[in-house]
Amino acid sequence: MSPETPCIAVCMMDPRTKLCFGCGRTLPEIARWHKMESAERLALMASLPARMTDAGLERMEPRPQRA
Repeated sequence: MSPETPCIAVCMMDPRTKLCFGCGRTLPEIARWHKMESAERLALMASLPARMTDAGLERMEPRPQRA
């Protein structure tokens, strides 16, 4: 996976917080991810662990990659 994406291929949204259980992004953030500048993506990625903690969510483990 790219160092400029928090995606771990666990794409499930928490209905309470509207955050992805895998990466912590919202649907609008996921939708515009490819349009963001690198600095904006990196800044958002830096905020995701605290966002998940503040929301009371534990980040899920990445899905195993298929051979």
